[in-house]
Amino acid sequence: MPIKIIYFTVNGRPERAEFPEDCPAQDVKDLFRSAAEAGPHDILKLYNPKGSIINISPGLEPNSPNSCYKLEVVAADCNSAELAGALGFDLSSMEKRLQGLEKKILFEAGETPAVVYEMKKQVDSFQEKLESVEHLSWLGLFKDLSETTHQPSPFYHKRTLHKTKDECERVQEKFLQMSSLEVSEEVRQYLKTPTFDNWQWEDAEIMVLLQVMYTDLDFTATFNIEPDALQHFLFEVYRRYNNIPFHNFKHCFCVTQMMYGLIWLTDLRSKMDSTELLIMLTSAVCHDLDHTGYNNAYQVHPGLYINARTELALRYNDISPLENHHCAVAFEILEKEESNIFRNLSTEQYKRIREGIIKCILATDMTRHNDILNKFKSILSAFDFTNKDHKDVLMMILIKVSDISNEARPMEVAEPWLDCLLQEFYNQSDIEKLEGLPVTPFMDRDKVTKPSSQTGFIRFVLLPLFIELANLFPCLEQHIIDPVRKALDYYTEMEKALERENQNRAQSENGTKHKESAGSTVDGCAETGPDALKSDVII
Repeated sequence: MPIKIIYFTVNGRPERAEFPEDCPAQDVKDLFRSAAEAGPHDILKLYNPKGSIINISPGLEPNSPNSCYKLEVVAADCNSAELAGALGFDLSSMEKRLQGLEKKILFEAGETPAVVYEMKKQVDSFQEKLESVEHLSWLGLFKDLSETTHQPSPFYHKRTLHKTKDECERVQEKFLQMSSLEVSEEVRQYLKTPTFDNWQWEDAEIMVLLQVMYTDLDFTATFNIEPDALQHFLFEVYRRYNNIPFHNFKHCFCVTQMMYGLIWLTDLRSKMDSTELLIMLTSAVCHDLDHTGYNNAYQVHPGLYINARTELALRYNDISPLENHHCAVAFEILEKEESNIFRNLSTEQYKRIREGIIKCILATDMTRHNDILNKFKSILSAFDFTNKDHKDVLMMILIKVSDISNEARPMEVAEPWLDCLLQEFYNQSDIEKLEGLPVTPFMDRDKVTKPSSQTGFIRFVLLPLFIELANLFPCLEQHIIDPVRKALDYYTEMEKALERENQNRAQSENGTKHKESAGSTVDGCAETGPDALKSDVII
């Protein structure tokens, strides 16, 4: 079996990893974890020479010592020092020595001996026992549990709509293990930019990053949001996003991350109060909860009312059924004491936040797009940050921009999202055809191509919206408008290339048909010519 050799650095130290091409993914991750001397729940990321995050997997591209990757621990447990002091020795140092020894055995023996696996199993069991005991008096310790608590998959549509219990429990356990990690400053700054690459982060890691957003905007301190409530809230949000190609938990994160970035890029903290910022971020988190992959047009198709799928349209009288449902699910989560991040607020504060979240989420209904944009344009020349009505419109514009902001991201991040969106669109149009319903034109796989789906959308929806926001915040020109213009150029060229390809194919097919037709005429003359002459003679 061919062996892959990967060259990389850790803290400036050169390292080399070797593994067979068919090596299990977890073994490859463990190998890099060992090289980084990282803890079992620390978050590791591998960067290529261009500075982009790449997936740690058996599919890693082999490189040379001159094109080293860089391995970093981007989130680590910073509490080990207290335990080391209490024990009288450096536990972290001992763990690193053991990991180094395990790595040496792996390289020299070619495989990890069974006895090492057994020892690791016993150590993990002992660690679990330690972490589950509140008062470790026999060690002289007392632990206060109240204080310490890739490319998109093409198979989304083949999974069950709702997440399974096992899937949720596995991700929840991993998230809770990571929840106390300290995320590096480099990642915290990266998180504030529109260039952030969501594809290289797992769901549990995404929840850690969402937690960072609430902390770094001082929401946890300002609104007395307790860590356990925030963790329960984020997990419930994760659980209530479905396994569909586009409107899933990763989309929730992308919209929230863009909102978070816009807050920092435009310095909104100095222009709007903390409650308004909390409303916007939480609205982004919740804006597509329990989306099933079918849009409002499908929900309210005439003649569908006997179908169980139209329950939302019936419940909300055809008025933004999806968006109303997303709001309802959000407040179902917040009604539970354990996941209510607003449980320490006053009744007036909660009322204001609830009204704001509903207003923001309902604004994501694209049928209201022109009304909201026109209202924003009408107040733009005299925009006043002390005017509540003005700020309410701005909040709706910001969540709308965040919701449809994929094309403002680097193409390697944005284009896979378009593939996901088209898959969801095609799924809906296929169902419409099967059920004999009018097919939504921009979702028809027989008529819509990747470039044709984007050129008009960018030209007539994205750019007009983004440009108006940049009129209020000129600093956004380089961050969101320039990338969108490049995306428009990219898809325009793709569309032209596709047209040329279709024309060439049509000409080729016409040429073939012409030859076949000419051949048939010649053959016909050869067969009928003599017979025709005979007829003339007979006559």
